[in-house]
Amino acid sequence: MSLLEQSLGNIATSVAGATAVFHRYKLDFCCGGNLTLREAIAKRQLPEEELLAALAELQKPAEDFIDWRKAPTTELIEHIYLNFHQRHRMQLPELIRLARRVEQVHELDPNCPVGLTEHLNNMFQELESHMMKEEQILFPMLANGIYPAGPISQMEEEHLEHGDALEVLDQLTHNLTLPEDACNTWTALYAGLKALKEDLMLHILLENQILFAKPAHADGNCCGGCQ
Repeated sequence: MSLLEQSLGNIATSVAGATAVFHRYKLDFCCGGNLTLREAIAKRQLPEEELLAALAELQKPAEDFIDWRKAPTTELIEHIYLNFHQRHRMQLPELIRLARRVEQVHELDPNCPVGLTEHLNNMFQELESHMMKEEQILFPMLANGIYPAGPISQMEEEHLEHGDALEVLDQLTHNLTLPEDACNTWTALYAGLKALKEDLMLHILLENQILFAKPAHADGNCCGGCQ
């Protein structure tokens, strides 16, 4: 199947480095991961040949690339917990501190991201609640081969809300555009927000497209590859 007919989520999880290309072209591969590349290109009116060329350069998997679709569920859960849940818990308090400082010092600057501190506080509270539910309820069930439709649907719905929060973040920061005379604190804030956005999108991608996807043999029906 050509890349154009594959979903953004599938490409992002199977082609090492694809997420960086998608970020460059502002393609939503997490909450919008079910769109095919062709549909996404048409929707955003992007240069098809240019984007395909960028992805073609990535077709040879990097040596350190891990295909999480083939990894044990428990290994993926541990990866998500250590590299995303714990990282978000370190990222957001510092970003809130930086945002508060920027809003206090630059409140008269027309480029000041007014309301960003409050928005990040809300994001942190919502994300912490979400992660706790996964860690205490859903992850243990998935680790034992149980794929409960209700909790999974709830987490996916909350992922959409996280995606909406990232859109608001872009609006408040003018797509993370720094003014020419930005101070070090402002610069550090936007660099941290960029990292948070990329991490959260990859976090959602791994859960929606891989972790929450019930294996063909989870209900006792072998997928064929086990024989």
